[in-house]
Amino acid sequence: MKIPFVDLHPQYTECKKDIDSAIKNIIQNSDFITGPTVEKFEKSICDYTGAEACASIGSGTNALVCALRAVGVDECDTVWTVGHTFVSTTEAIVNVGARPVFIDIDEYYHMDLEGIKEFNPECPPAAILFVDLYGQTPDIDKLKKFAKKYKIKLIEDAAQSFGSEYKGKKVGSLVDLTCFSFNPVKNLGAMGDAGAVTGNKKLVDKVRMFRDHGRKTKFDYDQVGYNARIDNLQAVVTQAILKKLDSWTKKKRKVCHRYTDELKGIVKTPKEAPWSYHTYYVYVIETPKGTRDNLQKYLKEKGISTNIHYRNPTHTTKAFKEYSWWSLPITEYMCKNILSLPCYHTLTNKQQDYIIKAIKDFYAN
Repeated sequence: MKIPFVDLHPQYTECKKDIDSAIKNIIQNSDFITGPTVEKFEKSICDYTGAEACASIGSGTNALVCALRAVGVDECDTVWTVGHTFVSTTEAIVNVGARPVFIDIDEYYHMDLEGIKEFNPECPPAAILFVDLYGQTPDIDKLKKFAKKYKIKLIEDAAQSFGSEYKGKKVGSLVDLTCFSFNPVKNLGAMGDAGAVTGNKKLVDKVRMFRDHGRKTKFDYDQVGYNARIDNLQAVVTQAILKKLDSWTKKKRKVCHRYTDELKGIVKTPKEAPWSYHTYYVYVIETPKGTRDNLQKYLKEKGISTNIHYRNPTHTTKAFKEYSWWSLPITEYMCKNILSLPCYHTLTNKQQDYIIKAIKDFYAN
């Protein structure tokens, strides 16, 4: 049996009628960039998340860069973040001229404020860029309390958590700015690169300016900005898929909970935080120490594709090693032992049984 790690074709098939119609309309009307189509899409994101405002954008990375600029992060500022995430989180910080400070993670793979090595209250970071890794949020109230005390801006990297909730509220309306990625493999995925920033209207207006060459009006340039607008084809595709998202998430959660029930005691399964509605962007197990690579090889031989999110902590990579001032023992341990299993709403019981049996057989031998 061959089981892919990701299978996007059924997603398109389920939305084919709406997607094809929307794309045809864009092409027939030569409606390719900005205008009412994008405004309608942004409103749908606000309606879903409860956000005050939304600026759609060309990618999740663009979202992070423009959000950092919007809250005033500048050269020589520091921004706290984590090393256990996709590289774009740190990349965005460095690309606006700031310096990342890496904080270790907790049992939910989130930034652990208790793990801060050095902190001078007289010189707090300009912002905290935290990550909703794998599809659930950290304890946001705890972060907000700390940020308020020291007047720090909070930016949420929610590339992996669209549709997730914190204490019953949708991600996207909880902190100063939230950044989404609509890369095809994300919870809400386009057919190319796309993203959005939601949050405080004044800050979102600044994001909107930075994404469009730094201008407020057609010939009024206030800042040096970027060409980071979403194209209308991605906007209408994402909007069509949004209609199905909650249904798909419920089915995917059932798949994940079945993994957890069947694999407990064999590997360490994901822990759902009591405050969070977990949408499982990926289903990540923690393997017994030293067995991950052999398990991945064994599963590959069985036709089961897996992945690692992430093999190399950002602070240990060549590009960002100069910003690594201390070790992050939990991050570094996790990156050596975690493995992501196939997990999508169309994964059949037969496919999942095959994966579960393969893992059990590996550890039984």
